[in-house]
Amino acid sequence: MGGMLRTAILLAGLTALFVGIGFALGGRQGMVIAFLVACGTNLWAWWGSDRVVLAMHNAEPIAPESAPRLYRLVQGLAQRAGVPMPALYVIHENQPNAFATGRNPDNAAVAVNTGLLDMMSEEEIAGVVAHELAHIRHRDTLIMTITATLAGAIGMLAQFGFLFGGRSEDGRRNPFGPIGAILLVIVGPIAAMLVQMAISRSREYEADRLGAEICGDPRWLASGLAKLEQCKQGLVNHTAEAHPASAHMFIINPLSGLRMDSLFTTHPPT
Repeated sequence: MGGMLRTAILLAGLTALFVGIGFALGGRQGMVIAFLVACGTNLWAWWGSDRVVLAMHNAEPIAPESAPRLYRLVQGLAQRAGVPMPALYVIHENQPNAFATGRNPDNAAVAVNTGLLDMMSEEEIAGVVAHELAHIRHRDTLIMTITATLAGAIGMLAQFGFLFGGRSEDGRRNPFGPIGAILLVIVGPIAAMLVQMAISRSREYEADRLGAEICGDPRWLASGLAKLEQCKQGLVNHTAEAHPASAHMFIINPLSGLRMDSLFTTHPPT
């Protein structure tokens, strides 16, 4: 219960940050609009953001007949995890990686990059998929999808503030001025990423623990995580770079070391 309460507080913090930026840009009217947008964003994230996340990464559904071995592998792991068979998707990226999404186990999906399928053994793939199924079983996927949506919205709102500087409800310039707008652009997304990190890091440790149980051999997951980190070097995940707010959903940080976002990895070191 403590973990769920902490997550609820952090999600409320993201919403408060969104509303605060709205106030900085538009006074009381901006605050009310931001609050309504935040509520709508949360509802939208509940019902449909998983499909949007998959679309952002150009994920394509995998039919059972096109990859029967992978389908049987995931089906067996899902039975061991005690969750329904998730929908399977493939992302055409050379960087090996994977993530899970969906508001609950009955509406879950697991997406894997082609790089993961090409570079890893069947045992290592089992370890990685088991980790993602652990997220589904713990219902982490809803929280991660909502935080990705809110963080992305905060980033867009901050960019709006940078471009327009914000105005109060009577049309005058925002009292924070250009310097305030610049600080808004810098602090808003960083604060959102810090909240993402706080939400996700402890969930990753627990997913590692349960994932090792689901796959049946902790060495499979350990080997898979080590290979993911090793093989991703020099490989750019183009869709993740274009949508960094969703980076915390992946099993390893998909962002390149040159990006500031990569400093805020939500995943424990392998």
